[in-house]
Amino acid sequence: MKEWRQFFSSLTGYIAIIVFLLLMGLFLFVFPNSSILDFGYASLDNFFSLAPWIMLFLVPTITMRSIADEYKTGTFEILKTLPLSPSKIVWGKYFGCLLVVAVALLPTLIYAFSIQHLSDKGGIDVGGTAGSYVGLLMLGAVYTAVGICTSSFTNNTVVAFILAAFGCFILYSGFNAVSQLPVFSKGIDYYIQMMGIDFHYKSISRGVIDTRDILYFVAVIFLFLIITQRNLVRR
Repeated sequence: MKEWRQFFSSLTGYIAIIVFLLLMGLFLFVFPNSSILDFGYASLDNFFSLAPWIMLFLVPTITMRSIADEYKTGTFEILKTLPLSPSKIVWGKYFGCLLVVAVALLPTLIYAFSIQHLSDKGGIDVGGTAGSYVGLLMLGAVYTAVGICTSSFTNNTVVAFILAAFGCFILYSGFNAVSQLPVFSKGIDYYIQMMGIDFHYKSISRGVIDTRDILYFVAVIFLFLIITQRNLVRR
């Protein structure tokens, strides 16, 4: 896959994943205010609450070159001559970047195994942890769709990165912040929260896979990929 080769053909890809894993390791095992070792019980709650914020920078790093580089280098003109529909190009780019995101998350399973073996009794909540990983993967899938979409608007990879990070931030915490405004305190706040990723991510992280949460993530992914496809057609 081109996205795979593109990301790992330079030090940028390796550095991005190493920094992600290093930051998570420092927060989970070294820094006193968030260290799991100081809690006295086996839990990965800190990891799943911190990961969405660090992924705000990791995923845009993966997606920023996906389409913007095609514009910049002129290879987009070659893509248009191939017997590929815009939807196939978009979905190919999307799954290529999502594979890189999944590979970046895979080493974090070490944290779960480590906590499980360090625990004297009981261990971690396997069901809750599995649900949280499903939520984290769905979160990464949405971030990837947003990153692909913003990359289709510009030929500047830095601008694509900034737009993706900002878009993911608004989707993750923006709706929750807006819902806390006094003007939305009469029951509307709940429905505004439901429009944000944070609401559905926390729901899945409890270990209960709700169809409504899955449908939300799928709908958001399709929305941004359809916008991306229309951008390509317009170009």
